[in-house]
This record gives sequence, C-alpha cells and structure tokens, in this order.
Amino acid sequence: MATLDLSPIHPGTTGSSDLVVGHEHTAPRVGSGRIAVLATPVMINVIEAAALAAIEHLLPEGHQSLGTHLDVSHVAATPVGLRVTATAEVVAVEGRTIAFKVTASDEREEIGGGTHTRVVVNVGRFDERVQRKVR
Repeated sequence: MATLDLSPIHPGTTGSSDLVVGHEHTAPRVGSGRIAVLATPVMINVIEAAALAAIEHLLPEGHQSLGTHLDVSHVAATPVGLRVTATAEVVAVEGRTIAFKVTASDEREEIGGGTHTRVVVNVGRFDERVQRKVR
C-alpha cells in the first residue's frame, strides 16, 4: 500500500467559512434550545466547513477528511442577521490525523472556539466499510 502524502498540509494552513444567521439557523429551528439565536450545532457546522476549506483541496485524489473529534465552547449569542465567520488552523499532522485550532466570531465578538480533529480516508475503502454495515 502506498504511503499517503499529506505534505501539502502543515501547521499554519488555514481555512474559513461564514454564514449570515437566518431564522433556519436558530436554536428553536434545529431543536437545540428555545431562544432565537444561532444554534450551537450550526456554529459547529460552520467550524467544520472552515476545516474543510483549509485542507480538502490539498488532499490526494480519492481521499477526503472526516471529523472525528470536536471540543468547542459556544460563549456568546448571535442574533438573526449577523454574519458568523469560523476559522480553522492546522496545528498538527500525525499520520492520517489532522488537528486544528478553531474559532468562531460574529460581527461584534468571538462567540466560540476550541479544537477539532479530522482523519483522512480513502473514499472507496471507507464506502466499502459503510456498505458492509448495511448488508
């Protein structure tokens, strides 16, 4: 089996993603609370999108990354209409595992952050394992 070349990905590689908070992104709409502000699961989605933006275009053909761990805080509320921007910075690459420092901010303040880990998989082999679960 050939060694997976992740040399284009290194500490300091960054990506970002943003979202204007709509009613569909609020806690009551996604089932994570009752107050109509940005839902934590949606903030997490924007954070994961930032990590994808940092590395997916650098992966070898036939490979993708999957989120395996997320440890974040969500410390400030964001009302409908404000833009949320997440950034992900690679802090370590060990084998197929890529670790990130992540932050999320709205137009006024930092709203959350922490760490995120992704693992690089061969899409064909991964799909085979998933299909075995279905059978």
